[in-house]
Amino acid sequence: MFTGIVTAIGRIEHIEPGAVHRFWVSSPYPAESFEIGCSVAHGGACLTVVEVRSHGEGAQHLVEISPETLERTSLGSWVEGAPVNLERALKVGDELGGHIVQGHVDGVGEIVDRIDAEGWITFRVKAPADLSPFVAEKGSVAVDGVSLTINAVEGDVFDLMIIPHTADVTTLGQLKPGAPVNLEVDVMARYAARLMASSAAPHSQG
Repeated sequence: MFTGIVTAIGRIEHIEPGAVHRFWVSSPYPAESFEIGCSVAHGGACLTVVEVRSHGEGAQHLVEISPETLERTSLGSWVEGAPVNLERALKVGDELGGHIVQGHVDGVGEIVDRIDAEGWITFRVKAPADLSPFVAEKGSVAVDGVSLTINAVEGDVFDLMIIPHTADVTTLGQLKPGAPVNLEVDVMARYAARLMASSAAPHSQG
């Protein structure tokens, strides 16, 4: 479980392609802070750490990525040297600063426009059609693992306003039109939609 508050920007150091892709990721996290098998969100996708080694003042950790994850997220387009948003798993008692994020990417959106004005960035993001019903004005969405508030919605496209701090401490400030982004819709919206669909469905009588 995560909150969508990025705690470090990592770097893809090495990619080992294969039936299961293996990614070495460097970060400022101390090596001793990792446990083998722990979960870390990478660009919004929850991945399991399978190996750790010290690297300068931080660490490098290894994650393995299945073909399904590569197909359903933007991870298949990662290249060596690319930055990546990282978030460690939530612990009991931690502050819930964003919103509840599961680390299960629902689909890949696309940045269709970027407007820079007075330090702010406004993004227009096109969501996959099947995710649009879960995107609502003033609702929450995780974009590449970052918890954000939706400012406006028009069809499959929604607007986000990024403050300078968020642009500086995440990879969002580097995004340009055409870039793919991992989207996770608000889990509460998904459950609410499921409940409404169940309530509207006809019930058989025995």
